[in-house]
Amino acid sequence: MLTVDFERFRVTPGERVLDMGCGAGRHAFEVYRRGAHVVAFDLDADELAGVEKMFGAMRLAGEAPEDATAETVRGDALDMPFPDEHFDKIIASEVLEHIPDDMRAMRELLRVLKPGGQLAVTVPAWLPERICWALSEDYHTAPGGHVRIYTRAELEAKLKATGFQVQGHHHAHGLHSPYWWIKCAVGVNNDGHPLAKAYHQLLVWDIVKRPLATRLAERVLNPLIGKSVVVYLAKPAARDLPDAGDTAGEGAGRETADAV
Repeated sequence: MLTVDFERFRVTPGERVLDMGCGAGRHAFEVYRRGAHVVAFDLDADELAGVEKMFGAMRLAGEAPEDATAETVRGDALDMPFPDEHFDKIIASEVLEHIPDDMRAMRELLRVLKPGGQLAVTVPAWLPERICWALSEDYHTAPGGHVRIYTRAELEAKLKATGFQVQGHHHAHGLHSPYWWIKCAVGVNNDGHPLAKAYHQLLVWDIVKRPLATRLAERVLNPLIGKSVVVYLAKPAARDLPDAGDTAGEGAGRETADAV
């Protein structure tokens, strides 16, 4: 289930793409299929082990072009082990809401992205997330859980303050918000509750079969209760950037090995 729209965020063969906070790797796998050199980056070693296994399975099955490469890297989003201006594109999906110092993470994203490169950021949308927080304290107080609820305006303002240019947005997964409201109401870990179980089966059926009726329903629901908001951004081209002396930051001048 992809949150980023790859018709808007076009990845071409040979590009270097970072999936920052890759989790289980869903976007990294799609980028690999599209022929890029993808780095799946996360702090969770167990998640990365699963992603690495899937990359291997994809290679064996011929699901990605021979020239494409894929690797996993473990590390901290606040101090990424990549050179400046290293990636053509970056995806940061459902990760910034977990990071207390989110603007430091945004500055790292700007640092490792090439001038003219693109960034896709997804976070939980304000209204569905606010309802989840109201229904369940466990939903947002678990270790490593969500530490904030963004409005789109706040998210875009922080990214613009960091130095990115906003290029557009949309909402996604309108059918998924009711599932999380049910989970929050009956217990976030109560997967066996009949209502939660039934709705989960509906979502799995929708993902596998992709029937027209649910596609149309989600198109209507996305702007209203889409579980995620996706913002597309760009790093200004080199000629549009301020003088280096005005923008020297934490990552400037670091010496790191080329990660791809």
